[in-house]
Amino acid sequence: MTLLRTAVLAGATLTTGLMAGLFFAYSCSVMPGLAATDDRTFVGTMQWINRRILNGWFLAAFLGAVLLLALAVALHLTAGGRVLAWTGAALVLYLVTLVITMRCSVPLNDRLDAAGPVDRITDLTAVRERFEATWVRWNLARTVTNVAAFACLIGALLTRRA
Repeated sequence: MTLLRTAVLAGATLTTGLMAGLFFAYSCSVMPGLAATDDRTFVGTMQWINRRILNGWFLAAFLGAVLLLALAVALHLTAGGRVLAWTGAALVLYLVTLVITMRCSVPLNDRLDAAGPVDRITDLTAVRERFEATWVRWNLARTVTNVAAFACLIGALLTRRA
């Protein structure tokens, strides 16, 4: 049972870390880079990114993290202690990340896509203005919650080792 608990905790840490890195990369490179582009480039690029990110690698990490976190919590219920507290906190923080993604980021992405192909959008500036600042703000929020979840899992691994 100890090996299983450790393996699941390590898997949860890995997938949560991958997602934290993805959101962080958007916050510190992708969005600042796109901010320096014209409206056509911004809208078209974000539409393509939003379509292409829905792939097996992304979904495995995005959904795998929450499944492994829940399993890690379940496996540590009988053991209790600080590892359970750390993994429980990580699960709550990752669930907040999921809520932000599903209630804020995805609807914004869907609206951007619904604007249609960039060649047919008559007011690219308006489309961008309805998307960019709000999306960036919510992405920063989910970056913070996801990095905090990752830090909690590091805490759990270190506590487990002690």
